[in-house]
Amino acid sequence: MTEPNLFAARVRAAAADLAALEPAAREAGPWPLAAVFDTSDEAAWGPPEVLAHVDEMLPYWLGEIARVLEAPPDEPASFGRVATDDVRIALIGRDRTVPLSELFDRAASEADRAARRIDALDATAFDRIGRHPTRGDLDVNAFLERFLVGHLEEHVRQLRDLVEESGRLPTA
Repeated sequence: MTEPNLFAARVRAAAADLAALEPAAREAGPWPLAAVFDTSDEAAWGPPEVLAHVDEMLPYWLGEIARVLEAPPDEPASFGRVATDDVRIALIGRDRTVPLSELFDRAASEADRAARRIDALDATAFDRIGRHPTRGDLDVNAFLERFLVGHLEEHVRQLRDLVEESGRLPTA
């Protein structure tokens, strides 16, 4: 079992990193919308697509955790989606046109909500098992690492790289 507040602390740190990137990301804009933002090899996300995805994936995965935790404990609850999910792609397509200031605000709000929800989990929650369509049976620890916390951290790094490439973020 992982200490729940370690996951929550990582979400809060990622949210702080996102907030720190906002001024440079906004200054480097306006960012063009990606011509292709699906899961194909030609897809190339910019900040609007990255933030739109963060904004849709945080509440999605919180709901999927709730699905696992509220299922009868004797059978793993089915949860999750794959990257080609039509709803996921449609939400990114819709929300990538929202101003960056709003996308950053949504990310901050959803990250705060995720950290609070993770903090509220009791120790037994982390041992619960869910069944993902491609990754199979996972406990909530693995779920959080792969789909919520680690995933959020990956996208913060992706956004940082995009802003650095724009020349607006000083490199260390």
